[in-house]
Amino acid sequence: MADTYTPPKVWTHDAENGGKFANINRPTSGAREDKVLPAGEHPFQLYSLATPNGVKASIMLEELLEAGCPADYDAYTINIGEGEQFSSGFVDINPNSKIPALVDRSEDKPIRIFESGAILLYLSEKFGKFANPTPAGRAEMLSWLFWQIGSAPFIGGGFGHFYAYAPEKFEYPINRYAMETKRLFDVADKRLQESEYLAGDDYTIADIAAFAWLAPFTSGTIYEDARTFLSIDQYEAVGRWAKTIADRPAVKRGRIVNKTWGEDDEQLRERHAASDFDGKAI
Repeated sequence: MADTYTPPKVWTHDAENGGKFANINRPTSGAREDKVLPAGEHPFQLYSLATPNGVKASIMLEELLEAGCPADYDAYTINIGEGEQFSSGFVDINPNSKIPALVDRSEDKPIRIFESGAILLYLSEKFGKFANPTPAGRAEMLSWLFWQIGSAPFIGGGFGHFYAYAPEKFEYPINRYAMETKRLFDVADKRLQESEYLAGDDYTIADIAAFAWLAPFTSGTIYEDARTFLSIDQYEAVGRWAKTIADRPAVKRGRIVNKTWGEDDEQLRERHAASDFDGKAI
């Protein structure tokens, strides 16, 4: 390499060298402004954005409603590009300032749940849905759920950042994270060659979690032309599984909740009732 970076003895934050998110990224946590979050009338209050992590929660809530569970919810958009995740109201329910975050007001005292995997597991246990009840099945489901939670940073903050968002393209990090992303797809593909869903014959929260990240690659809707760059079409079992899940009515609804880009009929910035989906391209 012509220009080799030598790390200083003590790192300091350089706000001018942060790429696309330089205006909001800082090495500190906590609220940056006092702002109360809006709230609706339903038992669950979701604060999110339709990113791969964000849609996990909205898909799960829509799946629960489809299954007849009393899981009605209000969903409010948190614009992470504008730093709304650093408001005092949002930090109160997620001190890590990441979407999604959920408040359950159906109990005697409101319960906050943050981190997408925690939200999926909490709702699954609360309603007894989308989980395998046997000890072996539950172990398999949890293994695949946490496989996805652990792998997401390599795909998003790793491959996605250096391939699509970094202010400059560098071969080493792109190659490093492209290799890891393809390895993860290969893990999923081999599993889905032998099993209809990740945890076995039944659709579970492990599938919801993994679908949110893998499906955008199979459809070519994430990170520029990553589908071609990574030869995603070679993972045929993942493609079959992703299409099966994408065709579920609840998934179609959940994927557009808190979406603020694309065609107007593919967006639902706030969700308060089932009728909000009327006229949408789902």
